[in-house]
Amino acid sequence: MNEAEFALLAERSAPPGYDELLRMSRSLFVGERDFIANSANLSALLYQFLPDINWCGFYLLRGRELVLGPFQGKVACVRIAVGKGVCGTSAAQRRTLIVPDVEAFPGHIACDAVSRSEIVVPMLAGDRLLGVLDIDSPNRSRFGVEDGEGLERIVEALLVASDPPHLG
Repeated sequence: MNEAEFALLAERSAPPGYDELLRMSRSLFVGERDFIANSANLSALLYQFLPDINWCGFYLLRGRELVLGPFQGKVACVRIAVGKGVCGTSAAQRRTLIVPDVEAFPGHIACDAVSRSEIVVPMLAGDRLLGVLDIDSPNRSRFGVEDGEGLERIVEALLVASDPPHLG
C-alpha cells in the first residue's frame, strides 16, 4: 500500500476494520526490519485510523520495568513497573487486558486524566515478553473482544516483520 492509498483511506467516512488495518500494517513493514521504525509507524497508523482513541503506543521491557517507546498522543508516563497499572498487569499476566472503565481498575496509572478505557496487548516472542501495545480512549467501554483479537493479530505481524527490540 502506498501513500496515495493511505490518503484515500483517511478520507473514507467509515474507519477501516481490523482486516484492513492488518493489511495496511503489513504494507508498512515491507523492506524494514527495525523494530523501532516499524512500531513508530504502527502507532501512527493505529492512532490515525482507530476512532475514539487519545493515545496509542508501545512500552518496551527493560529489566522489571516497561519503558516508553514509540507513541502518538500526549506526553506519557515513562516507566511502569511490571505488575503495576493496566500495562504492567498485562505484562505480568502475559495476556490482553480490556478495561472498560480505568477508574474502576485497582492501581490504574493515570498518564492522561481524559482516558476512560484502555486496551493493552502484550508482545511475546515465544515465552519472552518484549513489551506491550497500549491504547487509551476518552470513552468508557470503547474496546471489546473484536479489538483485542484484531490488535493481537496486528502485534503478531509487527513481531514477525521486525527484528526483536534490544532489551536492556
